[in-house]
Amino acid sequence: MSGSEERQYFTYMVRCADGTLYTGFTVDDLEKRIRTHNSGKGARYTRSRLPVELVWYRRFSTEHEARSLEWHMKRKTRKEKEALAASFGKDKEQ
Repeated sequence: MSGSEERQYFTYMVRCADGTLYTGFTVDDLEKRIRTHNSGKGARYTRSRLPVELVWYRRFSTEHEARSLEWHMKRKTRKEKEALAASFGKDKEQ
């Protein structure tokens, strides 16, 4: 990454093979993080629930914003998370 490029931070949600949802945070390369989960080297929660599929994400310019949303997302109900996943992509920019 060159000095002129700003880091990107992501809060994301994946659907595991058993239908459950997992919310996480990553820096710069969201696709790489999903590959890491699917290789069995991601979060302990997802290791026994492979494969995972990206169903929602939001991009931020600061780590604080992304981690804050991750914290709030993990406190949402399954119904609230499912609504976010269902509406994903229907907005112009996430």
